Amino acid sequence: MKKFGVIFQFELMNYIKNKSYMVTTIIVAVLAGIIMFVPSFFDLGGLFAGSSSSDRSDSEQTADDTGSGEESDSIVLIYDKSGAVTDVSFIQSFYTDDKIEMADSEKELIEQVESDKAAAGFVINSLSDFDYYVFNQSMLDSKQTTFSQAMTVLNQMVYCQENGIDYAEISAAFSPHIECHENVLGKDMSSNYWYCYGLVIIIFMIIIMYGVMVATSVTQEKSNRTIEVLVTSADTNMLFFAKVLAGALAALFQTGIILGVILITYKINQSAWGGMLDMILDIPGNVLVTFAFFGLGGFLFYTFIYGAMGALVSKTEDINKSAGGIQMVIMIVYIITLVSLMNVDGIVVKIASFLPISSYSAMFARVAMGTVSIWEIIVSFVILAVSTVGVGIIGAKIYRMGTLRYGNPIKLTNAIKSLKHSK
Repeated sequence: MKKFGVIFQFELMNYIKNKSYMVTTIIVAVLAGIIMFVPSFFDLGGLFAGSSSSDRSDSEQTADDTGSGEESDSIVLIYDKSGAVTDVSFIQSFYTDDKIEMADSEKELIEQVESDKAAAGFVINSLSDFDYYVFNQSMLDSKQTTFSQAMTVLNQMVYCQENGIDYAEISAAFSPHIECHENVLGKDMSSNYWYCYGLVIIIFMIIIMYGVMVATSVTQEKSNRTIEVLVTSADTNMLFFAKVLAGALAALFQTGIILGVILITYKINQSAWGGMLDMILDIPGNVLVTFAFFGLGGFLFYTFIYGAMGALVSKTEDINKSAGGIQMVIMIVYIITLVSLMNVDGIVVKIASFLPISSYSAMFARVAMGTVSIWEIIVSFVILAVSTVGVGIIGAKIYRMGTLRYGNPIKLTNAIKSLKHSK
């Protein structure tokens, strides 16, 4: 154990003494902390106007709901061929974030849309027919839908007027005000989605980044022949586990400091932010604990594999060839998890939460957004832990077999066959 401690300390210090590692950790943590304190010293109300309605007065809400759009840079032009629109304020009530202007002709409207690319234009041919002009239509463009709604209401108002019907009475009867009192007894997926999405990305980046670092470290020892000295003074199993665990601790240290600074400084300034970042940074304790345990297990699982892959090559440029297959698996798991976040109680995520290759992200996604029993979490973690130990043992054997074999990269299938024959 004394030799293990010496090797572990040496490997860990290699990370800590690395200037890029320490500089990146300090700079990112400091910048994150400063950003979290910005609202406490500067008013960001103008920057995030309208993003949170809980802190605004009723009068401000009313003003927004009936706003004229005079202060908006976005313009909606209207040219009415039919003469149906006599009051532009009626159309303006549907566009609270845009300014309504009347055009004198269809040609003038088109020319202004072409010159002012932020503008949009509508040519009203009749109560039930209009042309929509826009220069570049975005994927989130809703102006056409909004105008259709306005014309629908206008048709209803004209019909009621022509037939002597009280439109206000009809509108109240067919569109009554309905009050809904929402009570979420389980989990609010829409609120939990974004921090769960962020945590999936974080654990993916940690595995890829530090896994490659461990594989590179192993390969460099082979390429500069350092491994030949190490194996004469220490057991290869000890070398392998010390190297991987040192990388895991370095990853935890860096990630923990950065995430810790972000979460703590946000908690301190949460009221100043007005709760605007709650959906990303207000993470429940049980989710963080699940993320920590399963994230660590998944990281070790893949890092043991990366370490073994590094032992199969003699040049650092061959690492991607050796580890390409495992990186593909990680990418597939990453994509499946992100795509399945909208249905975390589905069969795909349930199966993935018990597989050691994917449980590190799928299980805490279920804890954050779905319904999961305690026994499922325990069984999943036991499977992950046992699989991690098993992969570690196999990885150590591959590491021992590949450390003194130079030349062309060794295929994983050949390495496994060699292990079987050695038995």
